[in-house]
Amino acid sequence: MNSRTFSRLGAVHVTVWTVLATGAAVAPAQAAPVRPPSITAKGGFVMNTGSGAALYAKGADSRLPTGSTAKIMTAQVVLSQRGLDLDRKVTVQMAYSDYIVARTASSARLIVGDKVTVRQLLYGLLLPSGCDAAYALADTYGTGSTRQARVKSFVGKMNAAATGLGLKNTHFDSFDGIGNGKNYSTPRDLTKLAGQAMKNPTFRAIVKTKSTKQRVTTKSGGYRDMSWTNTNKLLGTYRGAIGVKTGSGPEAKYCLVFAATRGGRTVVGTVLASSSEVNRNTDATKLMDHGFRK
Repeated sequence: MNSRTFSRLGAVHVTVWTVLATGAAVAPAQAAPVRPPSITAKGGFVMNTGSGAALYAKGADSRLPTGSTAKIMTAQVVLSQRGLDLDRKVTVQMAYSDYIVARTASSARLIVGDKVTVRQLLYGLLLPSGCDAAYALADTYGTGSTRQARVKSFVGKMNAAATGLGLKNTHFDSFDGIGNGKNYSTPRDLTKLAGQAMKNPTFRAIVKTKSTKQRVTTKSGGYRDMSWTNTNKLLGTYRGAIGVKTGSGPEAKYCLVFAATRGGRTVVGTVLASSSEVNRNTDATKLMDHGFRK
C-alpha cells in the first residue's frame, strides 16, 4: 500500500468517526406514536373537523342512549327551517310545564303565558338543557292540528335529518332525549351531527355561551329576566373549549358532545355512558388533549 492510498483511507477513517461523533449523517429518530388515552365511558370518538379524520375511537359505532345530547338535533331541525325567524315569539303553554313536572325533567323554568323568542328558546334548550324549551320548539315547528301530531311530526323531522346526514346508527323517539327505549345514537354519529351543527353561526354562538340573561315578555305585557347557565363545565376551564352539549339520565349515564379550537385547529368529539359527571369531563379532556397531539 503506497502512502497516497494510506492517506486516503486515513481521511475516510477520520470522516466516519467525525460523522458518528457529530451525528451529522445519522437518520433522525422517529417520534414515538401517540398512545390513545384510557376513558371510563363506554364509547368515545374524536375527529378533526377540518379534515374529517378520526383521531380516536372506542365503541365508536355502538348504539347507546343519547340523553340530552339529542337536543343538538332538536336545534339542528329548528335552525334548518326555511325562512326561520329567530325573533318569532312563542307563548309558553301549560303543557310544557306539566311535562317537566311529570318527567322530573331538566328545565329552563319557562313561565306559562310568557312570550319567548325562538332564539331565547334555543338558549333555554342548549344551556340549562330545558326540556320545556324543547317541547315548545317541537310544538312550534312540527306540523299537525293537535299538539300530539305536531310533536310526532317534529320527531319525524329529527329522524329524517339523521338519515340525510348519513347517521346510520341514530334514532330519536323524543324531542329532548327522554325516550321510550328507542332514543339512541353512537359516538361517531353524534360527533358528525355536532360538526354539522357547528357550521351554523347561531348554534355556535349559543353553545359556547357560559351564561346569559334574557328578557322575555310576560302575559300581562311586562318583562321578566331569565338567567340560564350552561351545563357544560368545560367552558372556561378547558382552554379553547367552544361547546357543545351535555346529557345524562338513568340509562344514558353521563354524556358529552364537545368541541375545542387551538391554533386554528378544531376537534369535536363525543363520550357516551361515562360513569359520573366528573369522569365525563375527565374523559372529554383526555380526548381533546389527544386530538390536539395527533
